[in-house]
Amino acid sequence: MTDAATLKSRLCDMIDTMAPELIEVSHAIHAKPELAFHEHEAARILTEKLEKADMPVARSAYGLETAFASEFGPAGKPEVAILSEYDALPGIGHACGHNIIATTGLGASMALAKLNGELPGRVRYLGTPAEEMGGGKELMAREGAFDGVDAAMMVHPAGVDLITMPCIAISEVSVTYHGRSAHASAMPHAGLNALDALITAYQAIAQLRQHIKPSERIHGVIKKGGDAPNIVPDHTEALFYVRAANAEDLAPLKKRVEACFQAGAMAAGCTADIKWAKADYLDLKTSMPLAKSYEDNMSSLGREFFPLEKMPAGSSGSTDMGNVSHRVPSIHPMICSAPMHVVIHNPEFAVWAASDLGDKACIDGAKALAMTAIDYLTDENMRMTAAEEFARTKDSSERSVAAAYNPEGEANLGGCGCC
Repeated sequence: MTDAATLKSRLCDMIDTMAPELIEVSHAIHAKPELAFHEHEAARILTEKLEKADMPVARSAYGLETAFASEFGPAGKPEVAILSEYDALPGIGHACGHNIIATTGLGASMALAKLNGELPGRVRYLGTPAEEMGGGKELMAREGAFDGVDAAMMVHPAGVDLITMPCIAISEVSVTYHGRSAHASAMPHAGLNALDALITAYQAIAQLRQHIKPSERIHGVIKKGGDAPNIVPDHTEALFYVRAANAEDLAPLKKRVEACFQAGAMAAGCTADIKWAKADYLDLKTSMPLAKSYEDNMSSLGREFFPLEKMPAGSSGSTDMGNVSHRVPSIHPMICSAPMHVVIHNPEFAVWAASDLGDKACIDGAKALAMTAIDYLTDENMRMTAAEEFARTKDSSERSVAAAYNPEGEANLGGCGCC
């Protein structure tokens, strides 16, 4: 069997050869940003590239119309999942750089497939929609997307290189208050003020913030407050994110937030329609053996990593890759695609996502993922160490996975993707 070092060198050469084609893919996805669950053009571009490379493709995979899957390699061997994301943000396009995520996953998978009979295991390349909203990976996981997978990996753009992204759990909730309209001057006593209900709830949550853990966050916006000052509002809406260090802390915090919503309704004599997301995003459980391999491989390409201990206190986001990481050993490193001062979910980041620096991230990211996959598939000790580390918190992960899905929830809620 060909040794890992030789395979990795060949993979890097293949990706260099494919570089113009991969950058073209990145720019095409970047030029037409599509929102969660509607990434039809991005899915078409990626799957057509797979077909052109004679790779198997399953469209509308695992229950989502814009998801896809390609699986290859010898049966009965260890299996790695490589993930691509490709949804964008409302109004600011690919300000999270998912065009880069799409391209790194594509490049790594196409290169690995070119090894043919020399591939030392199996690869499951997954196109995972709806990371910014809706929790696509959780929905796909419920349909078996990660069944039989031994490890999973992807890489995310940022302003620095990090071996992992600090992540906490998140649930999204919308609340709609229904009251009764009336003339605000002539007959205010005839009305039930839905804005009062919402403001009371908002203030209750503001007070709650004083008495939650430093790792917990609650933030929201009023989406509709009424129609005119002289009409008692009979319909108001708000949207909130509720975050905690993990699913076990998130569950009781959600109950406390819901109590604030109900208090607002009771105070104003209104009714509250409270809708939680179908899929909560879990905290990220990084597999350090995989992360160390990725770090070594990326360092071999000349990249330097920002020390995690120097990250600002409380600096954390959320991603549905967390849901994957509680099912199989996983990594979600960050790759520098913009200057350090440019943060994701900022319009300026969208510009950098299709810049020379963003293009370099596409190629380096594809190489690092492919090389890390080879390390995992060829190194039995690494696989054993990753499995043992994962098993130490398996019971907690099983509880987290069980709590992450709400069958009665709203599919169009959930997340806020990497932010």
